[in-house]
Amino acid sequence: MPQVTADANQGEVRAGHLSGLVGYHVRRASNAMVADFAEQLQDLGIRPTLFAMLSILSENPGINQGLLGRTLGIQRANMVPLVSDLMGRGLIERRDVPGDKRAFALHLTRAGAAMFEQCHDRIAAHEDRMLSRLDEAERDQLIDLLGKIDPDA
Repeated sequence: MPQVTADANQGEVRAGHLSGLVGYHVRRASNAMVADFAEQLQDLGIRPTLFAMLSILSENPGINQGLLGRTLGIQRANMVPLVSDLMGRGLIERRDVPGDKRAFALHLTRAGAAMFEQCHDRIAAHEDRMLSRLDEAERDQLIDLLGKIDPDA
C-alpha cells in the first residue's frame, strides 16, 4: 500500500485506518477516474452526466425524461436544465408520445449520435489508459464487485 506523502519538509504521512477502508480507496479511484474523464471531454463541453444521458439515449431511443433521470439517479428538477442544455446544442430532441399529452420521448439527433460516438471513442481510450494495470478478467471482476456495493448501478 503506497504511503500518502506530504510536503518534503514534513516527511511521510501515514494513512492509518484509511488504508483499510474500502470507501476511501473507492473515492480516490473515483476522483482520479472522474477528473481524467472530464478532461477528455472538456473541449467538447460534455460533462460526465451529459455523456451518460447521451449513452442511455443511444441505446434507448424514445425513453421519457423521467425514466432517463431515474436510470441515472438524477433528480427530476435537475433533469430540466440538462435536457434543455442538450436540446439547445441540437444533440437531442423531444417528440410527442401518442396518447399522452404530458409525456415526451427523447431522441438523439444526427448531431447527438455523432457527438456520442466521438465522446465514446475518447472515453474508451480513457478507460484503457486508466485501467491499463488490470487485465480483462480483473476489469470484469471490478465491475461485478462494485455492482455488489450498488445493486442499482
